[in-house]
Amino acid sequence: MWPLYAAGFTTAFGAHGIAANLGADSEDAVTSLLVLGGLLALYDGAEVLLKPLFGTIADRIGARPVLLGGLVAFAVASALYALADSPGWLWAARLGQGSAAAAFSPAASALVARLNPAAKHGRAFGSYGFHKSVGYTLGPLLGGVLVWAGGLRLLFTVLAVLGAAVAVWALIAVPVVPPLPRARQTVLDLARQLTDPVFLIPTSALAGATAALSVGVGFLPVSGAAAGLGTVATGAAVSVLAGCAAVVQPRAGRALDAGRLTVRGGLSAGSLVAAAGLGCAMLPGLAGVLLGAALIGVGTGLITPLGFAALAASTPPERLGRTMGVAELGRELGDAGGPLLVAGVAAAATLTYGYGVLALLLACGPVVAVGLSRRRG
Repeated sequence: MWPLYAAGFTTAFGAHGIAANLGADSEDAVTSLLVLGGLLALYDGAEVLLKPLFGTIADRIGARPVLLGGLVAFAVASALYALADSPGWLWAARLGQGSAAAAFSPAASALVARLNPAAKHGRAFGSYGFHKSVGYTLGPLLGGVLVWAGGLRLLFTVLAVLGAAVAVWALIAVPVVPPLPRARQTVLDLARQLTDPVFLIPTSALAGATAALSVGVGFLPVSGAAAGLGTVATGAAVSVLAGCAAVVQPRAGRALDAGRLTVRGGLSAGSLVAAAGLGCAMLPGLAGVLLGAALIGVGTGLITPLGFAALAASTPPERLGRTMGVAELGRELGDAGGPLLVAGVAAAATLTYGYGVLALLLACGPVVAVGLSRRRG
């Protein structure tokens, strides 16, 4: 399992480590805010478009080859800019990294499910989510240190070495998991699966959790600055958010496996806690920022392992790659949609109202889930 956890760390560290430092040490490539936005969107855009495709390929040929190929491609794409160091190659490297992450991320999730019995899915996905959260937390910090020590090329060099090392580790340690025979499925069958509450509820919860997490990371520092807080205090608040999410995920997974927590109860509680965190973010001052960060972190930490465990339990093993790819697509849409929603409301009113609108949507999630479940029943 450890190489799979390392793969999760790699995609999170690569995404946030570079994104947090692109504007600071690449004046020759980032000539405007528009160019910066394009570079940031390139990575996530490739993931949104390609994750379902690579998930389906993993079901067809096996998740292990897709995992290894994605990690090798990530290392090669990172090495492009490390060796070339030109603006054009920076765009190519970010596109290559995003495409590679779109391959090995759902493949790793599918292998987490295939290599663990159903009774241990909660713990396995909790540990996988913990290591991704560590990557999200350490990416901006360690990335900043590397950029300070040797520029953006050093950061890309470290990512190339990291991707290659994890690929070799996975080649040695991850067992061969052959693809399972699959029954033919029509477009209508696929539509039924994607609209089935068994799939729709956990995927929507994952998207909502990612939206809250992205909004917390992006906008809580804005609230802190408006309250007169310095960058150290606002940075600590974001660290509290990521730390709470990382600590809660393994515990939530173990509670699910032990029967102390149900999927429906955990997803509902996580949505309500995250909504309460956004409500606290509406309060002025340091207390509102810290409470908001802690509760958003706890809520997302509850939802993430339970959502993936629920998807793994309800999906035939031969379709795990595609399901995980589409679920990851849902998370990416939440990652982009949450900040866009809050920013749009904030532009029309204030940031406080933006928090409130997203909190209301998250709080309505459990009610909608109950309605969908009753309809399915």
